[in-house]
Amino acid sequence: MKKALIIDDERLARSELKKLLADHPEIVVVGEAVNAKDGIEKIETLHPDLLFLDIQMPDKTGFDLLAELEKAPQVIFTTAYDEYALKAFEYNALDYLLKPVEPKRLADAIHKLHQLEEKDRLATAGGIRTLLSENDQVFVKDGDRCWFVKLQEIRLFESVGNYARVYFETNKPLILKSLNALEERLDERVFFRANRKHIVNLRMIEKIDTYFNGGLLLEMRGGEKIEVSRRQAVKFKEMMSL
Repeated sequence: MKKALIIDDERLARSELKKLLADHPEIVVVGEAVNAKDGIEKIETLHPDLLFLDIQMPDKTGFDLLAELEKAPQVIFTTAYDEYALKAFEYNALDYLLKPVEPKRLADAIHKLHQLEEKDRLATAGGIRTLLSENDQVFVKDGDRCWFVKLQEIRLFESVGNYARVYFETNKPLILKSLNALEERLDERVFFRANRKHIVNLRMIEKIDTYFNGGLLLEMRGGEKIEVSRRQAVKFKEMMSL
């Protein structure tokens, strides 16, 4: 069973989607939200596994909502506009459904969710999710170039849609791995989730500055400047005894 939250400012759109989801009993709608602010509050209280998220809403967009989350659930966008499809997948969207939502397209999107779950289940069963140590080497391939890189040499990971950019030495290749998947295997004592888009190597931080709104700004050994969100800044200070 997967808990779903519908976030859409149109009551009829929410109602129609709920009717379509009745054909998928494994998806349980635990709540509805009418805008981004309402959506964030309900995500924090209901802890859904899946969002059905509209993009154009009165106060903030669906993208704005995701940008405020430290760790987002799986997302299926539901919108009347097709021009945001490319941007949607930069946010690791599972699928992008145009309104009015067609039953077959909804079924296809839910099937993708099941496939992803099965892939994770098999990975877990095979012991693939064991934590990597900082001395472990990871294989990184970018086009014709390949590296074996020790984790301790990687200063940060950056989310780029369904990929992650790996920063080590002067190299910044992309790997086909989401930031959430990487976070599950990295030792949190060494690699810290600074915000929605970045995981940093704590031992590669050169400088820490205060930032606006209660956040922090980290300067990495390679010169990159990474913002630590206000919520994560509290955790960071506790870890670093600041």
